[in-house]
Amino acid sequence: MTTLLRRSPATSLLWAYVAVYLAFLYLPVGLIPLFSFNDAIQAAFPIKGLTLDWYRAVADNEALRSALATSLEVGLTAAALATLCGVTIAYMDVFGRSPFARLLATIASLPILIPGIIIGIALLILVNLAGIGPSRPAIIAGHVLAGLPTAVMVMRSRFMNIPRSIPEAAQDLGAGDLLVLWRVVLPLSAPAIGSAFMLGFLTSFDEFIIAFFLAGTEPTLPLFIWSQLRFPKSLPMVMALASLILAASIVIAGAAEMLRRRGQNR
Repeated sequence: MTTLLRRSPATSLLWAYVAVYLAFLYLPVGLIPLFSFNDAIQAAFPIKGLTLDWYRAVADNEALRSALATSLEVGLTAAALATLCGVTIAYMDVFGRSPFARLLATIASLPILIPGIIIGIALLILVNLAGIGPSRPAIIAGHVLAGLPTAVMVMRSRFMNIPRSIPEAAQDLGAGDLLVLWRVVLPLSAPAIGSAFMLGFLTSFDEFIIAFFLAGTEPTLPLFIWSQLRFPKSLPMVMALASLILAASIVIAGAAEMLRRRGQNR
C-alpha cells in the first residue's frame, strides 16, 4: 500500500511541486556566492573567470567597516535587551498566569503582525516627539521591538516545558520567587536564552525597513548595501558581502536551533 502511494501520480506531482518551489526559492540565493567569484562586473553566464578581488574590496572598504561596526553594536545591544524583556514577559505569562501578564505577552507579539513600514513610521514620529530623532539609540529601540516577538515565543515555549514540580519543590524548601527564577528556572532555560539572543541578533542585523526610517548619519550594514546597489560597479562587491553574511547567518541560525533543541531535551 505504501509503495502504491509513493508511486501515485498525486504523490509524484507533489514532489515535483516541492522541487520547483525549493529551486525557485533557493537557487537565486545559491547563485550569489557563485557570482561573487566571477571576474566580471555583470552577474551573467558564462563566468569569465574566478577571482578573490571582490572579497578584497570588501575588506578594504572603510565605509563598509563602519557600517558593519554599527550593525554589530546595534545588533548585540538590541538582542540583549530583547532577550531580557522576552525572558521577563514569558516568565510572567507562564508562571504568573495573571491577566495582565497574558495581555503583555500578546502586545509583545504584535510587531510580528504589523507591517514593518507602519512600525518604522510610528517609531520615527515617536523619536522625533521624544527629541531623540533618527540616531543609533533610535535604531536600537526599533530593533528591540522587532526582535521581541521571537524572544517571547522561544522563551515561552521553553518555560512551558519545565515541569511545574521543579519550581514548586524549590518553593516548598523555602525559596522565594526571585531565588526560584535565578537558581532553578534560568539555569534550566540557558540554551533557550542563548537561542533567543542569537535569533534576536540575526533579526536586528538583517533588518532594513525600521533602520531606514530611524538611521541618522550612521547607516547599518543593510542600508550600506542598499546604497551601493545604485552603482553597477559595486554589484560584485555587494554579492561578495552578501555571501559572507549568508554564511554567517546560516552558522548563527544553526547554532540557535541546536541550543533550542538542547534546551528541549533537557
